[in-house]
Amino acid sequence: MDGANHSTVSEFVFLGLTNIWEIQLFLFVFTSMLYMASMVGNSLIMLTVIYDHHLHSPMYVLLANLSFIDLGISSVTCPKLIYDIFRKHKVISFGGCITQIFFIHIIGGAEMVLLIAMAFDRYVAICKPLHYLTIMSPRMCILFIVAAWMLGIIHSVAQLAFVVNLPFCGPNVLDSFYCDLPRFIKLACTDTYQLEFMVTAISGFISVGSFIILLISYVVIILTVQKHSLGSSSKALSTLSAHIMVVVFFFGPVIFFYAWPFPSLHLDKFLAIFDVALTPFLNPMIYTFRNQEMKVAMKRVRSQLVNFRKISK
Repeated sequence: MDGANHSTVSEFVFLGLTNIWEIQLFLFVFTSMLYMASMVGNSLIMLTVIYDHHLHSPMYVLLANLSFIDLGISSVTCPKLIYDIFRKHKVISFGGCITQIFFIHIIGGAEMVLLIAMAFDRYVAICKPLHYLTIMSPRMCILFIVAAWMLGIIHSVAQLAFVVNLPFCGPNVLDSFYCDLPRFIKLACTDTYQLEFMVTAISGFISVGSFIILLISYVVIILTVQKHSLGSSSKALSTLSAHIMVVVFFFGPVIFFYAWPFPSLHLDKFLAIFDVALTPFLNPMIYTFRNQEMKVAMKRVRSQLVNFRKISK
């Protein structure tokens, strides 16, 4: 089938979140504030890790990459959402829709692998502290980061390869505020049952499988922490609780989208906002306000910048 020759749809129309003006105003202010805060917060984390040599350890390098991913997921969806809130005709081009799906799945796949890498880093640090520097070497850290992005690209390309040439002849309305793969496929004017099942099964299996791996790893870590002294265990549990919150915030909506057998459009939209706007804002909040070393490093970087300004004047 030559899908491109049979497609007559050149753009898609979003139904958006609501047509009630008061709620639109609230969403505009709420989403705009979250987007700006997440951009500032995640950028600060990245700059702090880059410029403070005290944070040049695997844990913080992985954290900086998580912040970069959060910047990406916010930028792919939030600007379009904010721009469209008050518009009656919310449209996106066919190419724009494909591009949005492409980057969402790259970033989502990369974040899953990165969260597993961060859990492995904490496992080694707590369960095998004497071997930490040997196991979590700079080379291993780079391998984790490269693997995360490569697997994200493979995950995205592998799914889009089956859908990019589907024929679309109408309708072209997506009951959402961004392009997602399951709803995109349903608009094709051909039988897509097997394709929908494949996409849902792959994404659902990857998300649920990754979540189970992370849960098992954190259970093992917590059991190991309980054998340590009270002082070290309390510090380790504080760090672990931050990681677990990030995992739940990320995987909760993703599992609901792809693995929950009883989908709900209204709940889907709520969780989608949570996933693309609130979670990227919460991640830097969780890591900075619960991490004393990060807060001290930010003060050092700020002092260095102030001193640099004074010298330059």
